[in-house]
Amino acid sequence: MRKGKRILALVMAAAFAGLTACGGDTSAPTAAPEKTEPVMKALENGEVALVKSEGANPIVGNSDTGEYIYGGDPSVLVDGDTVYLYTGHDLSTDDEVSRAVYNIPEYLCYSTKDMVNWKPEGTVMKVSTDEVDWVTGSTTAWASQVVKYKDRYYLYYCSWDRTAEGKQSIGVAIADSPTGPFKDAGQPVVQGTVTEPQNSNWDDIDPTVWVDTDEAGEEHRYLAWGNSKYYVCELNEDMISVKDQDGDGKITAAMTPDPGDILNHQTGLNSFTEAPWIYRRKDKDGKYYGKYYLFYAYGWRERMAYATTDDLMKGSWKFGSILMMPTATSNTNHMAVFDFKGKTYFVYHNGSLPRGNGYRRSACITELKFDEKGDISVLPETAAGLNGTVMRINGPENKPLSHENYMNSGADTEYPYQDVPVGIGISSEEEDAEWVFIKGKADPAKEAYVSIQAENKPGLFLTAEKDGSVTLAQDVDAAKKTAKKQTFRTVKGLGDEKGVSFESVSQSGLYLAIKDQKLCLTDGSDKKNATFYIERKEKQ
Repeated sequence: MRKGKRILALVMAAAFAGLTACGGDTSAPTAAPEKTEPVMKALENGEVALVKSEGANPIVGNSDTGEYIYGGDPSVLVDGDTVYLYTGHDLSTDDEVSRAVYNIPEYLCYSTKDMVNWKPEGTVMKVSTDEVDWVTGSTTAWASQVVKYKDRYYLYYCSWDRTAEGKQSIGVAIADSPTGPFKDAGQPVVQGTVTEPQNSNWDDIDPTVWVDTDEAGEEHRYLAWGNSKYYVCELNEDMISVKDQDGDGKITAAMTPDPGDILNHQTGLNSFTEAPWIYRRKDKDGKYYGKYYLFYAYGWRERMAYATTDDLMKGSWKFGSILMMPTATSNTNHMAVFDFKGKTYFVYHNGSLPRGNGYRRSACITELKFDEKGDISVLPETAAGLNGTVMRINGPENKPLSHENYMNSGADTEYPYQDVPVGIGISSEEEDAEWVFIKGKADPAKEAYVSIQAENKPGLFLTAEKDGSVTLAQDVDAAKKTAKKQTFRTVKGLGDEKGVSFESVSQSGLYLAIKDQKLCLTDGSDKKNATFYIERKEKQ
């Protein structure tokens, strides 16, 4: 049984309301679509190879050997013709996940010049008691952002601070290269003891930095951060100290600029949780213009939202909208927004890799677009990302295979999703009938092996169970048994060689088929209903 009740966005047709798993007789004739894209090629022994998606989400960390590299809280620096992606290195064990413990010892870096191929640059900084004098431990390299200023690179980060009553604080490390190594400046930029009164000992996390010049020609260097409370200040030109706005010789926090150097400035930031990211648009000449955008994590489980202001220190915030609902595989989310070669991109994280979750995360990407008013459209979580291939799987009467239509829940108890219904007529929404094929998880080297992921529920795969049912489920353990359940051998269609049939790798001799409108495993004797036709969805 499913955990709790998912929020249904579509009421299923009454004709299907009482149907159960495999049973009954469905013998409607099946015909291949008149036009079929070349999405498969013939192999030996009746096998076929389907086109697999490449360059999809997650953009880094995947592996054909099962040695996945997890990393969350992504940030991005664009330096010349190169985009640098930074993540914390998530190493939480299963026991630590059960205790909600983040084990993040270091920051990793990846680079790309084409937004397709991401090169691992390795570790750029370790946050340990050996490397940083003020931290309490060696597993708390929480969210960071790297910025370039006057030919040097500054990595702003947060960790637990033994010099600030054990609270979280904002630190900074410096390097001569975007790939490090970064060396800590010697003390925090902002100590957790300064930002009183507090909601928790982890109010001071998730730094974001922005540098630009105002209309009077004065340069401003902004630092913002926060969990449950949003803080912002200006930095001195050294980039490692807070600007004393009133010149009284001390740094204080307040609600308004008059008495405060650090402002708790969040009116209008509806349901602000954490993960702020400052962004401003550029004109065709590369000059910043218009309002400042603040992207941030909204509520719990975390959604993504944004607000705008005319002045980061003195202006009021105007809430924009929620941009992304909770992901299908992670309780948290954290974004980075950047421009590159004329487009704006939105990087976020989820737990879509095998064994992934909110403590073993993966960086994903989508394009972000503004309308004429500067508003931003909703950003769906996708498996294909920027460069992947989306397919449709047609069954009897050329009706598309889809999964149940639902919104990801805000309740932790609903996760992980393990038994989302799949079939014909399950949903009338087009996005629920879109699929991404990847190399077969049981053996990526075999061309005829495929694993099938829901495009709009990344990390959830068609999964064959012992009782013959087939549902969408997350790979929560990266075990060989799970990989086999989520892998199928592709052969020429049992009922039509123009189509394809999917043999279960975990249960040899059984095939995906449609019965009573539901997807299940059968012996393939009903050949027409065990034959499917694949169409490539053309990019918009």
